[in-house]
Amino acid sequence: MKKGILMLLVGTFLLGCTNRENRDSTTRSADVIIYGGTSAAVTAAVQLSIMNRSVIIVSPDIHLGGLTSSGLGFTDTGNKEVIGGLSREFYQRIYDYYQEPETWRWQQMEEYGNKGQGTPAIDGDQRTMWIFEPHIAEQVFEDFIHDFDIEIYRDEWLNREEGVTKVDGKIESITTLSGRTYEGEVFIDATYEGDLMASAGVSYHVGREANSVYNEQWNGCQVGILHHGHHFGEMKVSPYIVPDDPSSGVLPRISTDDPGVRGEGDQRVQAYCFRTCLTNETENRVPFQKPADYDSTQYELLIRIFEAGWHNVFSKFDAIPNLKTDVNNHGPFSFDNIGMNYDYPEATYQRRNEIIREHENYQQGLLYFIASDPRVPKHIQTEMKKWGLAKDEFPDNGHWPHQIYVREARRMLGEFVMTENEIFGRAPVNQSIGMGSYTMDSHNTQRYITPEGYVQNEGDIGVHPENPYKINLGSILPRKAECFNLLVPVAVSSSHIAFGSIRMEPVFMILGQSAAIVAAMSVETDRSIPEIPYDEIRIVLLDNGQILKLK
Repeated sequence: MKKGILMLLVGTFLLGCTNRENRDSTTRSADVIIYGGTSAAVTAAVQLSIMNRSVIIVSPDIHLGGLTSSGLGFTDTGNKEVIGGLSREFYQRIYDYYQEPETWRWQQMEEYGNKGQGTPAIDGDQRTMWIFEPHIAEQVFEDFIHDFDIEIYRDEWLNREEGVTKVDGKIESITTLSGRTYEGEVFIDATYEGDLMASAGVSYHVGREANSVYNEQWNGCQVGILHHGHHFGEMKVSPYIVPDDPSSGVLPRISTDDPGVRGEGDQRVQAYCFRTCLTNETENRVPFQKPADYDSTQYELLIRIFEAGWHNVFSKFDAIPNLKTDVNNHGPFSFDNIGMNYDYPEATYQRRNEIIREHENYQQGLLYFIASDPRVPKHIQTEMKKWGLAKDEFPDNGHWPHQIYVREARRMLGEFVMTENEIFGRAPVNQSIGMGSYTMDSHNTQRYITPEGYVQNEGDIGVHPENPYKINLGSILPRKAECFNLLVPVAVSSSHIAFGSIRMEPVFMILGQSAAIVAAMSVETDRSIPEIPYDEIRIVLLDNGQILKLK
């Protein structure tokens, strides 16, 4: 859970940490104001410092780095050749930490399996490391802040109702719930949720568009499509409390709504979870605890899946250094809390906090259930009891990740909308600001009852582009008529299915850096962002290590 949200709700406003602290004034000014604490926020701030522009990070988070430092250590990279600039430098700095013997506290480097996604985790030739522990990632982000003397205010939450002052299409300042105001020439929204973007009156979309909107194949409802194995397949598991008896009621976490028609749009959002860092090292292990609101009936469906013969619980316990794992969702009933996040993107802070807490209870309860319920197959339970939370990770949050995995929230409707047509290379991208390459990946959006009376999941998609693709400048720019001094490198302008590929953390760092370059050029030349020719932007992007196309 984001602890800062809870503090907000009870009226305790921590004023955060800053490198150059000035608490005498409630107004702070810089050339560029970045709202957010994600990996994109940090790379944007570093790039602005490199270009000698003043910058302030206004971070609702206390801990920097978003998912990169909150458990997603088994990096979704795709083709690593397209990861350049500060994004690549981040993974080089990770590599440097793991060259130090003291980093290997629980395991020798030579004992680590070195398995990554498509390449070795530790790439000695490129001096990069793609698989890492959460606290090492967070330290790298803090090193960036320290090395570039970046001014940052933490635990600062945008007043989403009346905190954006905007005149004639230009944001002049933002105000947080603590009462502090931040003035700038250019603003960057680096949040997963797109809160600044939305509060500034910029158009956006939530949910899945119909395929007809952008002439796509893989958007919209995907009833009948079963990818990745995260579904019930032919198991024929009954959804009813008394099997095969609809009058007995439906088991928890199964929707009774009509799932929709394949290819049609809806407001459903792909599932969230926490990327937990577990370990089987006895001295560093914290046993799974029974949550205060534990209810074993919430996991009844898992028992039926076990009885149907599915026992593949541990397949996404992906190894990271020091005998730890980055644990992700896997299978028909796992750590994704399917269907419980639909209102999160536009929810109030209080409601988001409730959703986050519900996800915590669900996932912590699931770990405890597998480790303790007598109905769980013995060989699975015996193995699960070997695992626990890593004692040396997230010590101020009960060893639980700080950040929930917001796989998708709002997506801007900007100057250019990235769709599967650009991802597949069917449509040209003429103003590249970086590249992506990962599979168009959406997790399930709903668990429903089929016409035959069985449980099924829907929404999980994995479609791989043949080649890396360019990301258009217009995808981080609001429509000029709506706002012309804002850049949005995370909640980018894209369709649901295209965002499934773009949404990877290395890409967010790439787009954060590119957004900062555009912002710096706007300030330096006293031109609005739309007035800067792409040819000028391209030169500066290349000079700063961005990869805009493959040779």
